[in-house]
Amino acid sequence: MKRRWFLIISIAVALAFNSCYSYIYAQTEITVEDLYQKGTFRQNYVIGIVSMNDGEHYTNLNMTRNAIVKYSYQTGEKIETIFATKDFDYPELDWILDYEFSADESKLLISFQYEPIYRNSFKAEYFIYNISDSSLVRLSENGKQQLASFSPDGTKIAFVRENNIYVKDITVENAPEVQLTKDGEWNKIINGAPDWVYEEEFSYNKAYDWSSDSKKIAFLKTDETNVKMFSFIQYGELYPVNYDYKYPKAGEENSKVSLYIVNVENGNTITADMGELEDIYIPRLMFTNDANLLAAVKMNRLQNKYELYLINAETGKSEVLLTLEDEKYMEINDDLTFLADNSHFIYSHEASGFRHIYLYDMNGTEVKQLTSGDWEVTSFYGVDETNGLIYFQAAKTSPMNREIYSVDLQGNNMKLLTEKAGTNEATFSKNFKYFINDWSDANTPPVTTLYDNTGKLIRELESNKSLVKKVTEDYEFSKKEFFTFKTSDGTELNGWMIKPAKMKGKNNPVMMYVYGGPGSQTVTNSWDRDMGWWQLLAQKGYIIVSVDNRGTGARGKEFRQVTYEQLGKYEVLDQIEAAKYLGSLKYVDKNRIGIFGWSYGGYMTGLCLTLGAEWFKLGIAVAPVTNWRYYDSIYTERYNGLPQDNASGYDDNSPINHVKMMKGKFLLIHGTADDNVHFQNSVDLVEKLIAADVDFETMYYPNCDHGIYGGNTRNHLYRKMTNFVLENL
Repeated sequence: MKRRWFLIISIAVALAFNSCYSYIYAQTEITVEDLYQKGTFRQNYVIGIVSMNDGEHYTNLNMTRNAIVKYSYQTGEKIETIFATKDFDYPELDWILDYEFSADESKLLISFQYEPIYRNSFKAEYFIYNISDSSLVRLSENGKQQLASFSPDGTKIAFVRENNIYVKDITVENAPEVQLTKDGEWNKIINGAPDWVYEEEFSYNKAYDWSSDSKKIAFLKTDETNVKMFSFIQYGELYPVNYDYKYPKAGEENSKVSLYIVNVENGNTITADMGELEDIYIPRLMFTNDANLLAAVKMNRLQNKYELYLINAETGKSEVLLTLEDEKYMEINDDLTFLADNSHFIYSHEASGFRHIYLYDMNGTEVKQLTSGDWEVTSFYGVDETNGLIYFQAAKTSPMNREIYSVDLQGNNMKLLTEKAGTNEATFSKNFKYFINDWSDANTPPVTTLYDNTGKLIRELESNKSLVKKVTEDYEFSKKEFFTFKTSDGTELNGWMIKPAKMKGKNNPVMMYVYGGPGSQTVTNSWDRDMGWWQLLAQKGYIIVSVDNRGTGARGKEFRQVTYEQLGKYEVLDQIEAAKYLGSLKYVDKNRIGIFGWSYGGYMTGLCLTLGAEWFKLGIAVAPVTNWRYYDSIYTERYNGLPQDNASGYDDNSPINHVKMMKGKFLLIHGTADDNVHFQNSVDLVEKLIAADVDFETMYYPNCDHGIYGGNTRNHLYRKMTNFVLENL
């Protein structure tokens, strides 16, 4: 009797277990089409947020980018639709690219008809919308413009066209466009905008600024006449055409830069005296609150000396306000803020070994270090001078997290404003009374919420509930788990891992993802835009792993700068150590470890497949640097010095020089119109691989830039990579 009941119970338990087991592992299959055609895992955003002057209201772009809508911070209620494209019969009004209020918020400057130039720069058709009478007029009938902006008093708009600066008085009907510079010419002289390498490596787009009294414009003049030309072919016509632009490679001649101040009323122009300008950079310029006082930054070519100049806007005479130097290199940022008292300014730097915020007086004397400790300030949001508080983002609790804090101008009473662990990114109201926070963690899609400046949650603006349901219930995403390990020299590295829902005993292959470049991070407690692809591969039985090597960010200057003059050396050693560590785990097949990376990550993949050939069975390199001599001057020299002074640092760590060591399956992918990491990198690598009789696969994408997107491109690309992994790892 007991035996019979035991048998019945055993069968019932087994059936229940099997039913549960089937439910747990019967995940809905993810396809590449889900990722790049259907948008199955696309998230919702609150975009185009602009705080209004009263600090009680904000505007944003609706999801279709065809309307600008006003909301109340306090109640969350929609107040009104300020502008909608449907109300106007202009064929140019496709979708709103960006918008700006005049200082008194009576007008809007709205851009449409996006036409890219480089990664961040673009031309557009700008329109001026008068809110009081609902009239809409085109800024110019003479061709698309760049970088249009209101004067501080709202009476004029400045813009760049064909490398020259123009100003238009918008208080006068049919007012002419006044051309302030006349020597602008493609591939020679640029006024008011940076050249390619400034834009790419200094994150510097608008190279002019209005004085606070709206009477002057300071602007950068860039002479790229002697910079060597780079060309690539654009296909699609019977006779393909060459695209030619100036691109200074490491060790080659840079553009010559100079700084000017023009009086917009009479056109008189003076030169700002910044001393010797041979082989230097001017990566930032801005007027202070004093209309006659311009600030500009000067850096030497090696980027290890930073000088902040104050320039008299009437005479052009200058003095050095602040000098910072580093044995290796310095990073530029946008934290420079002049206070309304005209007696102090704020800047952040790494003199302590970690990036922190400092208060200075207008003699350049340090008044107070406002933040301190063995952690990094990662973003500076601004100063509430009324209440004597600054607001910033930091990786204080962990290099993998980001929190929002306030601290007073005496460096006291630091307060945590966001309590949820993960990544928090804030957008503050103009009076710093509220902030909109975008939060996510490694396993939770972004949530957008509204807080007051004490950290009190007011409401949720966007929860992405539909996406959360998909990843937790419909597709049952595997959890991303964090781990640390120590390399053979005792360095502790951070990583994350996604395991398949159903592991295969001791024979699980690993696919590693790497970027690894200076100051970057792939291992953060945040939602991953590639999460869908990682989950697709995990469903196919692959363990997905990423490790932040030495040289990456949020762990202080020493950890980041160890790679100086040896780009790639320590990074690849750390990725090899990661592969060794993973191979030692009881559930990993050490003979089936692959690696994938894009751009710097593609470069790292090339090194891992050559210098680390023993440890990697497969690699996918997308748009990789293969020879540091081919990459641009500002980035490469900042981290590797000049090739004339450091030949071994360039050549010893370039994959193109180690092709004979390659053993694993290798897929090389590049866009033929990549203006950043040139297709030349892959073409010359292919030539070397053929000469060394090394088998590999390659895929090029015609007329695609560094991002390799557009139309069906991404879907094709990720299907190609997915199949390569499934067939070879």
